[in-house]
Parts: sequence; C-alpha cells; structure tokens
Amino acid sequence: MMKVRYILTMEDLVVHGERINSLTVDWQDDATREQVMGFSQKWITSRNFLTSRMNGLSEVGESSLTIEPVESDALQVD
Repeated sequence: MMKVRYILTMEDLVVHGERINSLTVDWQDDATREQVMGFSQKWITSRNFLTSRMNGLSEVGESSLTIEPVESDALQVD
C-alpha cells in the first residue's frame, strides 16, 4: 500500500439542478499500485465516470484528475 493524493477539478457542472462554475476536490487515500492503475483506466475509458459515481451530479463540462504519490516524511536521526 501507498498513500496517494487525488485532485479532481470539474468545470461547468450541475449538482441537484444547480449550476456550479468550478469545483475542486482534493483527498488522500491508501491504495495499491493495481488500484491506482484500475481507477486511472476507468477514468480514461468511461464517458460517464463522474456522473455514475457522484450523487446529484448530472452534468460536467470539463474535468481533470491528478493522481500523485504522497511522500512520507523521512525519519531524521541526529
């Protein structure tokens, strides 16, 4: 397992009938390399990836997803 940071940015979205110009969701989670690759593949290949997974989200104009490893603090010994 590794710690991973996800940054999802969406523009021109509709949530519960309300139009929102821009929304960014930033979170960290533990994941295996296989989970990250699977998530990334689904993001790339599914046209309705977001609307099928987020309650109330019915429309998204532009979106981007960044997935990056979180570096752990190095233990320093004096």
